[in-house]
Amino acid sequence: MRPPSPSIPEKEFLFASLKQSLRLDGRSALELRTPTFTYGPELGWVECSLGKTRVLAHVDGKMVKPPPERPFEGMITIHSEISPMASSDYEIGRPSDEEVTITRMLDKVLKRSDAVDKESLCIQAGQRVWHIRLTLHFLSDAGNMLDCACLAGIVALKHFRRPDIEVIGDEVIVHAPTERAPVPLAIQHTPFCLTFAFFPDSETSPILDPNQLEQRLSAGLLSIALNAQRELCVLQKLGGVPLVNDEVLRLVDVAVTKAQELNILVDTSLREDWAQRKVEVR
Repeated sequence: MRPPSPSIPEKEFLFASLKQSLRLDGRSALELRTPTFTYGPELGWVECSLGKTRVLAHVDGKMVKPPPERPFEGMITIHSEISPMASSDYEIGRPSDEEVTITRMLDKVLKRSDAVDKESLCIQAGQRVWHIRLTLHFLSDAGNMLDCACLAGIVALKHFRRPDIEVIGDEVIVHAPTERAPVPLAIQHTPFCLTFAFFPDSETSPILDPNQLEQRLSAGLLSIALNAQRELCVLQKLGGVPLVNDEVLRLVDVAVTKAQELNILVDTSLREDWAQRKVEVR
């Protein structure tokens, strides 16, 4: 059962507030909800929150035989499903349009952008490679689940450690964490996704990180995925609101600044967790 659509007074109040650059949660138009990270007992378990939007990410790895067409590269797969736990908008076994959009975007941002060096996952060419699997559980939808999921995913990949191995002839020895320190993944860059919402009235400025009501009443979304080095990974636009080039470039500049801030926040959070676990940072 889908929740009722926003009422006319809700729509009018939101649009009137946004026209005055006021948001219901007190943020400015281009202000991001401050992310928080909660780490699980194992490396690679991370819960990310953007306000009340919450996504749990888990990374694990196993050794597999690579496909013949890519004998020197490891494998990375991403699994995500939005269950009714996140919102009554979603049903088990029936992917919504938003769920399909989020899954495809995550694949582009975290996998196809080569955030993880796949060649570093090779153990024996054509024989054994690491298969890294990222699983995302959507716990609560308070708007902008895409950005929250992308953030949870990249932090989980950076947090994860695989077992150290030793190859002697054709034999592969997997060392326990008590024997040798686990090895981090070779992260080549850290992409972040930042979503802007647009509204029917052209006088209303676009807003960053829309909450659930803002997202449902928006007339279009622009998601920009990039890293702190100003490298653009993906740009995706949904909805029929036309955008001029200058406006897109302005929002890209805003996204660069936010990505640099997120990069510092993520590195600080990871170092604090590693310090508590006494994990060696390599």
